[in-house]
Amino acid sequence: MTLHGKRVVVLGGTAGIGLATARAAADEGAEVVVASSRQSTVDKALTELPSGATGLALDLRTESAIAEFFAELGEFDHLVYTAGGLLQVGALAETEMTAARDFFEVRYWGAMAAVKYATPYLRSGGSITLTSGGTSQRPQSGWTTPTAVCGATEALTRALAVELAPLRVNAVRPGLVRTDLWRNLSETDRAVLYEQVERTLPVGRVGEPADIARGYLYLMTQEYGTGVVLTLDGGHLLV
Repeated sequence: MTLHGKRVVVLGGTAGIGLATARAAADEGAEVVVASSRQSTVDKALTELPSGATGLALDLRTESAIAEFFAELGEFDHLVYTAGGLLQVGALAETEMTAARDFFEVRYWGAMAAVKYATPYLRSGGSITLTSGGTSQRPQSGWTTPTAVCGATEALTRALAVELAPLRVNAVRPGLVRTDLWRNLSETDRAVLYEQVERTLPVGRVGEPADIARGYLYLMTQEYGTGVVLTLDGGHLLV
């Protein structure tokens, strides 16, 4: 299967892995639509994407807004969901439950609502690709909330692959990637984190958004796998 002439919607497609995936799909000849919460970030992303790409602001916390978005968008071929804010990391004893619930709002409930309202408009042979993370397989102390979200997303992926068949539903499970996800750390702390992880990874480097984008393109264009969670972590789970 090729992406040439296909319509690809990337929710969270204005930065990091989402933007890299939108760019890679456009380079393959897809008509790309990106969306995120702020119009300013959408406008900036469109300056970085090939001509022909379009974008809209979308509040993924509001079910009615999601329903309206897909109704206005009409038919398309592939949905990619990479939306999510800063990581909610910290010891459970110090975790504010409101903040933990808020973390689920976009990353999990937004994804479920997007699938619900996108499905009627997905063409035959299309696909949905969600986003998890390596913490689902290797939790760390203080990562209870992100681990729970990633685990829930992977379970959702498998359930949807059964319920929505023959529509293919898969997920990508990235490891550490150089994105704005870590912008709450100082530049020095980020550099230390990347250096520490690089020393342990079999591939010898931290991932870049373009590395992970190739995984989304693969899951869109292959025609046989569904319910798959594709790990792209530089070998982190092996060491």
